[in-house]
Amino acid sequence: MDRVPSVIAGGVAGTAVLSLLLILLEVQTREQILVFDVIARFVGVPGQQTVGFVIFLIAGIVAWPLVFLAIEDYIPGGPDPAARGVVLSIPLWIAFDIAGRGDIAGPLLLVYIALTFVAHVAYGWVMGAVYAHLHGGTELPQEEYTYG
Repeated sequence: MDRVPSVIAGGVAGTAVLSLLLILLEVQTREQILVFDVIARFVGVPGQQTVGFVIFLIAGIVAWPLVFLAIEDYIPGGPDPAARGVVLSIPLWIAFDIAGRGDIAGPLLLVYIALTFVAHVAYGWVMGAVYAHLHGGTELPQEEYTYG
């Protein structure tokens, strides 16, 4: 499969995983985060959760995967696109945590940081793994073993 459709499919799968984990965050924080409102505030339209949701989908399915594709050769993490996806997800996680933290403090802040980290790393890994699987253009080096 071509690179662009492969990475977009990776973005769809990664966004699905990210969404599920962010729903878990909402449950654990008793809806104090309001993830889509965080994104809406970040782009300057506070209170517009629908806009935040659409931006979340466009960024996760199209924008970040295309950025990944454009800079893939420059991302550290070896030849494995899943590892490179994880590396790409770290700056996304940092930006999300800074923009979305709001007034969260204390133990809830630790839950927020931990769950958003896991969610973003999972997004990067799934996006890269699906891309690698569908594209088929990346093979990990095989070590030679001798028996005997």
